[in-house]
Amino acid sequence: MTRIVVTGGAGRLGRSLVAGLAERGHEVLSLDREVSAAPQLADAQQVAIDLTDADATAAALLAAKADALIHLAAIAVPFSAPEHVILGANAALAMSVLGGAVRAGIGRVVAASSPTVLGYGAAGWLPDRLPLDEDSAPRPWHAYGLSKHLVEQTVDMLHRQRDDIRFAVFRPCYVIAPEEWAGVPTQQGHTVQERLDDPTLSAPALFNYVDARDVADFTDTLLRAMPELPGAETFFVGADDALAREPLATLLPRFVPGSDELSAGLTGTAPAFSNAKAARLLGWRPGRSWRTELVPRAPQLQTETQGAPA
Repeated sequence: MTRIVVTGGAGRLGRSLVAGLAERGHEVLSLDREVSAAPQLADAQQVAIDLTDADATAAALLAAKADALIHLAAIAVPFSAPEHVILGANAALAMSVLGGAVRAGIGRVVAASSPTVLGYGAAGWLPDRLPLDEDSAPRPWHAYGLSKHLVEQTVDMLHRQRDDIRFAVFRPCYVIAPEEWAGVPTQQGHTVQERLDDPTLSAPALFNYVDARDVADFTDTLLRAMPELPGAETFFVGADDALAREPLATLLPRFVPGSDELSAGLTGTAPAFSNAKAARLLGWRPGRSWRTELVPRAPQLQTETQGAPA
């Protein structure tokens, strides 16, 4: 049995991640600001802690006697707080948690980053190629993307300091929790169905997404493989298709000016973000798609004046 610490375990992704790891036989400790009554955390130990307090965090991680750590805790939505607050909080959390894990001697350390480090959504943004992958150049344009780039740089820094600890970074695409397939609002306040019905809602994320349970599958696979992985590898974690009913070869040029030629190869259901590296190095593939998981809306009932017998 592997003992795993998950920071931010009470969050949207954290709950599914903790539950998925527990189901796979791991012993999981969630560190978050508050203890949660969410049923997904029923099989996990929870500790309420201010993770920006570096000394308290280091002490908690030392006491945990963990084999691995997955760092999720962050302000998780761009522009959901003032820019200086997002940058300061996420950078402080990264240094406190990841540095604390090193001080505690935890052997496998994984940090969650974000596809937003690539800078899509900025005026005039165009990538060198599509689909985007781990070799695409980071060009963050807001504090959230910059804070996640700092997370990645913090991992690289610590990796240079400690070659006896295995590090990795993953960039989960737009996370959809299991309950959101049935109509619970996503983190942007609208439903998955609405994101499909109105492409303008998914376009800012380039139509990327991933089921939270697939992220749990990925992290379990990653942790098992880390002893054999070189360096501090970075992985995109996304679905095999786009969150769209039309091919991105048609959609992206409408929302990313100048991308016609770059998008031409994204035919059929192809996504804008490649998860080929995870398949190549880990043998991991996502198991879920909006086509299999989305719960259709119930048809509206007829009213007395619509379709009722005369």
